[in-house]
Amino acid sequence: MSRATRKPAAERRADITAAAAALALEEGLAGVTMRAVASRIGVAPALVAHYEPNMDELVTSTFRAIVGGELDELEVELAPVGSASARLDLLVATLLDGSRDAVTHVWVDGWSLGRRNETLAEGVRAEMDRWHAAITRILVAGSATGEFRVREPDAVAWQILGMIDGLNAHALVRWGRDADRPDLLRSVLDAILRAETAQNPTETTSLKRDF
Repeated sequence: MSRATRKPAAERRADITAAAAALALEEGLAGVTMRAVASRIGVAPALVAHYEPNMDELVTSTFRAIVGGELDELEVELAPVGSASARLDLLVATLLDGSRDAVTHVWVDGWSLGRRNETLAEGVRAEMDRWHAAITRILVAGSATGEFRVREPDAVAWQILGMIDGLNAHALVRWGRDADRPDLLRSVLDAILRAETAQNPTETTSLKRDF
């Protein structure tokens, strides 16, 4: 390998971060190795080790950047949506539209590899907490406006998150019908939240629910 071009430390760290994220999305978290990162950016593994001496931490930060970034993007999309019902519907449609298999792969790797990597497991729990909190906020907001009546939003959010994760994991092995996943979850949510009547006839996604 030819001698790598000298770069400022911040730029080199950014190269390593970007390479790790690309590898994780293409090959899964198991693909984020010192040698693979070094090869991706054209440097010796020792140089990667100089900037990232703990690969468990690099894998964890890569995981959190990918799945946390997805949540950050989704919350920007949800912010201008007027009702909690519509936000919940958009969340379901977006996460189950079949376009996010690479991120789902990263999630599944996090759960699997985290069994023997406590640093990664801690990161997985932290990101799951963030997603759980985001869904809980939607349910609480909907209860406050009368769209939902949910006695235990924390528990319901846990159920919703589990169903989203499960359906997306099924998609990785092409089990079930991809096009039906959003409607399948909506029907289950109707059962869980006991859909009653539309709050606003002009907004069909706004439903009064009682759980």
